[in-house]
Amino acid sequence: MDMTRLRSLLYLPSNRASAIAKARTLPADAVILDLEDAVQPDAKGEARAAAVAAALAGGWEPRTLFLRVNGIGTPWHGDDMAAAQTQGFAGVVVPKVDTPAEAADVMRRAGGRPVLAMIETPAGVINAPAIAAVPGVAGLVAGMADLAKALNCGSDPMRTPLLYSLSAIVLAARAAGIACFDGVCTEFRNEDAFRAEAGQGKLLGFDGKTLIHPSQVEPCNAVFSPTPDEVAQARAMIAAYDAALEAGRGVATLDGQMVESLHVEQARWLLARV
Repeated sequence: MDMTRLRSLLYLPSNRASAIAKARTLPADAVILDLEDAVQPDAKGEARAAAVAAALAGGWEPRTLFLRVNGIGTPWHGDDMAAAQTQGFAGVVVPKVDTPAEAADVMRRAGGRPVLAMIETPAGVINAPAIAAVPGVAGLVAGMADLAKALNCGSDPMRTPLLYSLSAIVLAARAAGIACFDGVCTEFRNEDAFRAEAGQGKLLGFDGKTLIHPSQVEPCNAVFSPTPDEVAQARAMIAAYDAALEAGRGVATLDGQMVESLHVEQARWLLARV
């Protein structure tokens, strides 16, 4: 599966039956049943059983279903990783992956499921290229709330203190040829703020964004989908380049700009996401 096609990845608490039922009706590209942050310690076992039941019940297509497990070293991690091998889960989301050794250990427990490794700490950012290179790691997920806490940094609407880390995650993923997803926007009642943050994530190079509320799904899909103008431009680039090749030229011009093979590859990548 090409994880880079995923635009919207919605977290849901695994022990909320009503939220799970609603998720089957939403246009999210992926649903992440959460056993970590959204579940209190005394409810972990119940949530795990509910997540397994939801996966086995099916009805998620065309959405991709993930399980977010509790972190490495927690009392629940081993049982969660075993649950992630349940039929119906397409992959597992693992929080706070700090080293390639941790990523490799997760892969051994994943039963062949692809892993999305969450980068949420200074060590994770520094080691992101090595984590991304571990076979079986299919994507990196930015976890900016925990990172901001660890950095003791301030905040602004442009996420200025986190821009280096966000770009580092994108660079690591692209170097390894895997997907990368922006972190959540907690302002779920402010669509303008969400669209601005999602647009920034797209500008930085993320494939999509993780979400915490159903209201964020459609704006996220809109932001991370090619616009009609982008589609028209991509088709025009390909047509101009094909015409140049037929005329025996290796480059073309369109609207006063040179079009080379790399631009055509980008155009075809964009059209594949339509």
